[in-house]
Amino acid sequence: MSNCLVAQSGGPTAVINASLAGVIRANQLNPVYDRVFGGIHGIEGVLDGKLYDVTDLAGRDIDLLKQTPSSALGTCRYKLKRGNDADYERLAEVMDANGIDTLFYIGGNDSMDTVDALSEWAQARGLSKRFVGIPKTVDNDLVPVDHSPGFPSAAKVACAITHATYLDYAAYTRPEVFVLETMGRDAGWLAASCCVSGDVDLLVLPEVDFDKKAFLAEVKKKFDKKGECYIVVSEGAHFADGAYLSAGDSSHDGFAHAVLGGAALTLKQMIVDAGIVPRGVVQDLSRAARSSNFAQSLVDVTEAYELGMSAHMRSADPAFTGQVVGIRREEADGRYNAKFFAGPASEFANYVKQFPAEWILPSYQGITPEAVAYFKPLIEGEPKLITQDGMAVTLQPFNKR
Repeated sequence: MSNCLVAQSGGPTAVINASLAGVIRANQLNPVYDRVFGGIHGIEGVLDGKLYDVTDLAGRDIDLLKQTPSSALGTCRYKLKRGNDADYERLAEVMDANGIDTLFYIGGNDSMDTVDALSEWAQARGLSKRFVGIPKTVDNDLVPVDHSPGFPSAAKVACAITHATYLDYAAYTRPEVFVLETMGRDAGWLAASCCVSGDVDLLVLPEVDFDKKAFLAEVKKKFDKKGECYIVVSEGAHFADGAYLSAGDSSHDGFAHAVLGGAALTLKQMIVDAGIVPRGVVQDLSRAARSSNFAQSLVDVTEAYELGMSAHMRSADPAFTGQVVGIRREEADGRYNAKFFAGPASEFANYVKQFPAEWILPSYQGITPEAVAYFKPLIEGEPKLITQDGMAVTLQPFNKR
């Protein structure tokens, strides 16, 4: 037998470690590999030879890993670019030096592209190296899956915070607007999920070009009718010319994506400047939505864990490479059920699954009942957490050991 390597990349989620736990536990139950190594700080750390042996992680530690937020191995935003043979060759050297045959890469769109690129590179050179993708993203913008691990928990937190902050906002008589901002660069899934709470008055998504005049008219209507207006905006909301509402689009992350943040503040100021109300409140969900392990969706953490196990199980086939495991939705007697499948990484990478236009109500009025029905099963249930002193216990990150 040979060894395998698991690495995490991109922005963490509340359940990304559950997928890591699934791979580790699957190999304990069915030792396809002699050793399971974790790559510290993703591909970037692997290229530096930074590995951590997680093969014999104790059962309690696996349970704690499942409820630990962030990336327990550490993450990175380093992209292996096609044609950069130096990085590819260095990765092969590290894998050879540690007897590693298979790399499981847990990440988002760019990570799935990395799986595809590495697989093509290895096959073109006749190397017996295999690469398997395990998706995650709070943005829920990967295709061809029904949803991605990490999103349901983020949506659950977003709905809870929307409802709680609405009640806080609604307690006052003073005229002010409330604007909640969520993550979502190219797709508005997370922002749209807030509407499940029933508290959202206006919704601003990347899928609909922002029209300032039309939007302000709707804000005024809400205040004239209700005396209040609770707004949710996705960080990626933009004007027709592609310019982001956010003020932070001048810098970029390691994948040449604009670093966003500030759309809610822009909307609030726009409303105040228009004289509709004299003041406003801004709430930025940002990292809270992706790191709130205390509010995991039971559906999400279960699926993330089982997806890791499924990826490991499928890798027992020597021909299984350049593949990504994913989730499809099946409904029997009106009840939600998840089905795991695998497909070529090329079908998962470099595409954006936008929130369906037919689920968006006109004039920023929210989402349709069909959209609500899509979201509701995903945020069901809460796992029983291991706690101490009133807080969920977490595992010490491997990158900090």
